[in-house]
Amino acid sequence: MPTRPDSPAAADRALALLVTCGSVGEAQRIAQALVERRLAACVQISAIDSVYRWEGAVCSDPEWRLLVKTTARCADAAEAAIRALHSYALPAIVGVELTRVPDEVAAWIVASCDAAGDDAADPDRHDPPR
Repeated sequence: MPTRPDSPAAADRALALLVTCGSVGEAQRIAQALVERRLAACVQISAIDSVYRWEGAVCSDPEWRLLVKTTARCADAAEAAIRALHSYALPAIVGVELTRVPDEVAAWIVASCDAAGDDAADPDRHDPPR
């Protein structure tokens, strides 16, 4: 039976947010803030080359992609934090539901995230998967 979108299980489903940044410093700052605020279990940063259309022109630039591992419960707060910290006028924030996640990894993501941004919760309840 499918999970209802408003059920507790749906709120705890693992999501990935994909975000691009214009500098490695900005990417690191956003990643650090998301993990410190418990809005993400982990944020991976990768250097990429992007080709895109902006204001009528085709552009090509180096960027840094964030892969933000979070939960549906934390996604809105994580997106708001990214927007507040991001330098782009229109940061592209794309969410993808993760469907093939080992139970242990999903449990670690859920345990590491807290939509209230509760820094007092024990962030080391689980060793992070490598």
